[in-house]
Amino acid sequence: MTTRIATRFAALREEGRPALVTFITAGDPDGETSLEILRALPEAGADIIELGVPFTDPMADGPAIQAGGLRALKAGQTLAKTLAMVKAFRVADNETPIVLMGYFNPIYIYGVERFLVDARAAGVDGLIVVDLPPEEDDELCLPALEAGLDFIRLATPTTDDKRLRVVLKNTAGFVYYVSITGITGSATPNADVVGAAVARIKGHTPLPVAVGFGVKTPEQARAIAAGADGVVVGSALVETVRCSLDEAGHATAETVPAVCKVVRGLAEAVRSVRR
Repeated sequence: MTTRIATRFAALREEGRPALVTFITAGDPDGETSLEILRALPEAGADIIELGVPFTDPMADGPAIQAGGLRALKAGQTLAKTLAMVKAFRVADNETPIVLMGYFNPIYIYGVERFLVDARAAGVDGLIVVDLPPEEDDELCLPALEAGLDFIRLATPTTDDKRLRVVLKNTAGFVYYVSITGITGSATPNADVVGAAVARIKGHTPLPVAVGFGVKTPEQARAIAAGADGVVVGSALVETVRCSLDEAGHATAETVPAVCKVVRGLAEAVRSVRR
């Protein structure tokens, strides 16, 4: 079965350009505004959307995304509401791939079997669960693949060739290369080093490789896109949300337009890279 993710990357290969993958936190700063942002992302230039599932102990996330998660949780966001967001998005957009990104605990509490059924019904295309290593594929990865959801793995600068083979074994959709060692948004990636790492990964898999963590500006996105199949931007968008809020932390008339403006700039930069 061909997923929306595979279809989108195939279309981009035909166009001869990389993908812009955008990350936002579901429910940040509130459910209604978050859904507005989600709906606006494709027109602004997002090719694939990662929707963060807020969690109280986000160990891989930097300060910006941690803060976004806390805002979402404070506003009452849950995994069930996140799935409802995807379902609402699908009313008008049945093509843009959506990947849920987060941690296993909320899924475990929700119930794995129930979650997979509901995620598929809502229109989710893939999962990134950062705290489930390949050794625990039976917990979620294999059932997700069986249910028709891509399970996307992270590879890092410290993933050697031996470990990479293990990581890639059940990976589907694309490989997410973490361009820096550390948490999200904590440093700036070196485009040359990243390009070499992507080439090494592609020597082990036919899957597209998207690069994230630390990409914030159009210039950085363009440089990374030159050596990757996709560029992931998250912290910069979540920080844009924060900067648009009023003193009480509530959304303003500028919140959605501000995020869209940043995405348009990133999309223009990524789309300027031709294969």
